[in-house]
Amino acid sequence: MGLIDRAIGASRAVDAMGDAVEGLSEVFVENATRRMELAAEARAAALEAASAEFEHAGNSLFDRFVNGVNRLPRPFLALGTLGLFVYAMADPEGFAARMRGLAEVPDPLWWLLGAIVSFYFGARELHYFRSPANPGTPRRPETGAAENPALSAWRSQAGEGEG
Repeated sequence: MGLIDRAIGASRAVDAMGDAVEGLSEVFVENATRRMELAAEARAAALEAASAEFEHAGNSLFDRFVNGVNRLPRPFLALGTLGLFVYAMADPEGFAARMRGLAEVPDPLWWLLGAIVSFYFGARELHYFRSPANPGTPRRPETGAAENPALSAWRSQAGEGEG
């Protein structure tokens, strides 16, 4: 028994030394696991705060008006571009004068316009990407998971062959 007691005692001493070295190493090198845990907690807290902000979204007349105004830029851009073609054919000299005026706009202003348009459409895409109800994807009622038409067809064919 003396030999086993010595082996167990040595094992405990090695464990204690390992714990001490680990504690000392965290003084000089950050614990990556703890950093990831803290980042996940911060992300969860931020998402919870954001969801609490929009928990009681209203459906008032003002909300419906703002939603309607938010839908206008894409049709205006598309129809405005088509309108430019019509304007170029109807009044080529006036169109050329307006285009010369656009050529005088400084580059930083074009960059600013591009950033505004990019952020506007990017935010819309991100909103629809994050929304839980994506109307383009059919969902199975029992699980809420997206339905896979190819898998459903394969299952129906496999079921017919078994009988």
